[in-house]
Amino acid sequence: MNSTASVFLLPNYFLLGGLVSSCYGNNTPPSAPTILVGDSGVGKTSLLVQFDQGKFIPGSFSATVGIGFTNKVLAVDDLKVRLQIWDTAGQERFRSVTHAYYRDAQALLLLYDITSKSSFDNTRAWLTEIHEYAQDDVVIMLLGNKSDMASARVIRREEGEKLAREYGVIFLETSAKTGLNVDEAFMTVGKELVRRSVQLPVEHRFHLHDVMPPEKEPSVCCSFR
Repeated sequence: MNSTASVFLLPNYFLLGGLVSSCYGNNTPPSAPTILVGDSGVGKTSLLVQFDQGKFIPGSFSATVGIGFTNKVLAVDDLKVRLQIWDTAGQERFRSVTHAYYRDAQALLLLYDITSKSSFDNTRAWLTEIHEYAQDDVVIMLLGNKSDMASARVIRREEGEKLAREYGVIFLETSAKTGLNVDEAFMTVGKELVRRSVQLPVEHRFHLHDVMPPEKEPSVCCSFR
């Protein structure tokens, strides 16, 4: 994998090639490319729309063709992190296009559908591709989407947690329909990008409860690479 990542923070500081500076003023700052990947139909576009617009539009999305993106600024402690979020096509015929975006990604959110065994089984192939094409220090999060469909569930939460521990990645279950853990997933990514960019000691690692209200108590596996 490549090892030339740069994480950008704004407006107070940004990291470029390992150097922290201040002073973007009113200029538009660079972004941290964040890529959504996973099989077709797992809910990548719906997740992005829920995060970006705070709504779910049932039956409105056909399979994504190629690449689409949006920008979102997150407040992380005293900093702001600008995520440039790319929604990729999950179909096999677009896989080579997706590969081209891996090398510049600073965060990757890999989705599977908790009602689809094949989408979960395929996460191993996706993770293999990520490790082949992405940078060594990319933030990886595994998301079990469609958690609102409990009656149709075929993948237990514990299976997602186990896989995440095996690969040393962050884990959450989400629902693009209800919004469960959607904001928390992206906030977790933002927190981890900040932690890594300022190179905090291991004992100060970010944990999900830092941004989660305690009453929600989501299942999470936070083994960072």
